[in-house]
Amino acid sequence: MMNIALLGYGRMGQTIEKIAEDRGHKIGLKVDKNEDFSLKNIDVAIDFSIPEAALNNISTCLNNNVPVVSGTTGWLDHYQEMTQLCKKNNGAFLYASNFSVGVNIFFELNKQLAKMMQHVAGYNVSMEEIHHIHKLDAPSGTAISLAEGIMEHSDNTGWVLDKKGKEKITINAVREGEIPGTHRISYDSKIDEINIEHKAHSREGFALGAVIAAEWLQDKSGVYSMKDVLGL
Repeated sequence: MMNIALLGYGRMGQTIEKIAEDRGHKIGLKVDKNEDFSLKNIDVAIDFSIPEAALNNISTCLNNNVPVVSGTTGWLDHYQEMTQLCKKNNGAFLYASNFSVGVNIFFELNKQLAKMMQHVAGYNVSMEEIHHIHKLDAPSGTAISLAEGIMEHSDNTGWVLDKKGKEKITINAVREGEIPGTHRISYDSKIDEINIEHKAHSREGFALGAVIAAEWLQDKSGVYSMKDVLGL
């Protein structure tokens, strides 16, 4: 059993709480806003907060020798800073843009398709991501990770949001209803179109993955990703 700190207690935090308790863990701390907090008797922290709070949350954990799992997006300009702090303190830090097991398999499928398309002429790649109206950032962290996977195996040098750019991957971000998350990669030519898609049916897949990651990270030190957790 772990004593878990939930840093961020929105919809995802509440879903994580239910799954963690169902798996026999205890929620010892809930932090709902960007504020200072004590990590006494906490075994591991799970951060699903907001971009403005993530940096303080993660650094507080690392400075107090508490392993931290983060799924907050929109703060990644400071990612290297946090990995350096983790190494300096011999801490444990795991960030993922998406904790869903299915999405992490989709990441690898996306890279494999990009490799196959790398030397095929006539196709333009683009992406669409659809999320609920409450999502604060665009494009999603998952979409950015997918774009980076394509860029590893193509001539594209970056991505652009909701417009076209030379040697850039167009990402169209849609916000509607209560959609948990859909990501679609399209390779379009004059003669045909190739699509791969991941569609989440609920938040439970993300929450379960975060709890599994926290269980995996508890007794480790270093900087990790969901590829390490899942052995992909």
